[in-house]
Amino acid sequence: QVQLVESGGGLVQPGGSLRLSCAASGSIFSINGMGWYRQTLGKQRELVATITSGGSTNYADSVQGRYTISRDNAKNTVYLKMDSLKPEDTAVYYCNAKITDSRMSYYDYWGQGTQVTVSS
Repeated sequence: QVQLVESGGGLVQPGGSLRLSCAASGSIFSINGMGWYRQTLGKQRELVATITSGGSTNYADSVQGRYTISRDNAKNTVYLKMDSLKPEDTAVYYCNAKITDSRMSYYDYWGQGTQVTVSS
């Protein structure tokens, strides 16, 4: 089985920073794209940032220039550094990974979600 475990959420003041981490573990053969999504109550989950296995990145317009996604392939971990946080960034953040497991089955995996609250 494969699991994604997130960490790093919390409460931060506007203008502050947080760093989220998401580690994949289990019977992994390879990991392709990884990314972060977020969701607020009553709204659809939206893309925040993605990164390919080769390191190419993509960001939502709303976070471009403030967020940085990165990954450590040796650790099967993806990070999201969030700077200049705004109250509208408040959401549950979910990690996503497109993983081929040891049985050569390809699945889209999700983390359990971590709450980020930006408030004074």
